[in-house]
Amino acid sequence: MNFNRASRKVLKHPMIGILWAAAVWLLSPAPLWPWGCEGHQAIAMIAEKHMNGHALELANKLLQSEPIDPSLRRFCASRGLDLMADASTWADDERSVRPETGPWHYIDVPRGAPRSAVADSCPSSTGCVTGAISRQLELLRSDGTDAKVQADALRFVIHLVGDLHQPLHCTTNNDMGGNCVPVIFFGVPPSMPNSQTEYYRPNLHGAWDSQIIQRMKGIASVERWAASIEHEFSSQMGAWQKEGVNLEAWVWESHQLAETAAYGQLPTPIPTEKPQPVNSCSADNHVAQRLLKLDEQVSQPYQDAVAPVIDQQIAKAGIRLAVILNQLWP
Repeated sequence: MNFNRASRKVLKHPMIGILWAAAVWLLSPAPLWPWGCEGHQAIAMIAEKHMNGHALELANKLLQSEPIDPSLRRFCASRGLDLMADASTWADDERSVRPETGPWHYIDVPRGAPRSAVADSCPSSTGCVTGAISRQLELLRSDGTDAKVQADALRFVIHLVGDLHQPLHCTTNNDMGGNCVPVIFFGVPPSMPNSQTEYYRPNLHGAWDSQIIQRMKGIASVERWAASIEHEFSSQMGAWQKEGVNLEAWVWESHQLAETAAYGQLPTPIPTEKPQPVNSCSADNHVAQRLLKLDEQVSQPYQDAVAPVIDQQIAKAGIRLAVILNQLWP
């Protein structure tokens, strides 16, 4: 049985879909929470199965010897998870005490930009996902780095490789990666919890981060869901492993998927805008207020169109994370 397809069938009754969507929306995390809890955990679980014994041993030893600060407030439940799966969501929690790490989770490559724009889209002042991954790997390679710093570096790598594969973390249309695109999510209309920022929920970014994944996964455990994704793409994983590590190429791949899937499958096309600095949905262009008028719908046809992309990106992130760690600790 294709578990993902089966789980989607469970939610086809209109009322069940609306109630489920409303619950997910009310419990959904803040903006820029890529792949939610389950997506990141699944990526770590897939990676573990493709890591060599030495890499897996060293990763677990480092994570166990320098555990996560128990006083850190965790959004995702960690009960029953192994070390890597639990570590996979730590970087989002860490932003609450280290807000300077926020820009590490994405890279704003403008819609319509050429491939060469990837290298120019990482600000030296704040950093971005590609620079952050490279820096954390340098810390892990250095014998003189403090063990606690290395453990945190590993936790960042586990998480940020997943971030890089969320298409809306590798693009922007003056809309903060879709955070400023209000959507009607399975009948739940957008509302504006914060009038100063003009930030609406549900929005396109949040739908990709967690809400669609929640519907795809259904009531199954994250372990079972990760196993179903791994099985679905098992025939392609060998080729992905042979590609090696190329962070900028992975960003460009995600960027293109944002264009063809995240934006491209919307029922109402959103024009590509001329790039300008945007730090909130209430910036000079009031992008969220303008896009609200489109009454953009994210419903079953949209989910059916983008679900294969989400599954594949989670599978690729897991395999590529394993490749990175296998190269680090051969």
